Amino acid sequence: MENSNGVVKVVGAVVVGALVGAALGILFAPEKGSRTRRHLIDGAKDLVDDLTDKLKDEAAVLRKKADKLEELAKEKMEDFKNNIKSKTAEATAPQN
Repeated sequence: MENSNGVVKVVGAVVVGALVGAALGILFAPEKGSRTRRHLIDGAKDLVDDLTDKLKDEAAVLRKKADKLEELAKEKMEDFKNNIKSKTAEATAPQN
């Protein structure tokens, strides 16, 4: 979960940075409004692409952890089942 918190902080920082940069860019833009808007749109698309890639990477990491956890749970259940069978066999075995 620590990795997820770090990703959230990075995403938040990127979004805040993008908003501040966009505001400053509009205020001090030396180009026409149409060109500035085009740059903002392109920048926003790049930001969305970057965030999408980061979220996909994080989802892959979480998927891998979930798969490992599922495998561990299956192993523990199998061990538990074998232990129960063994104890049952011992309890039902004829006593000499």
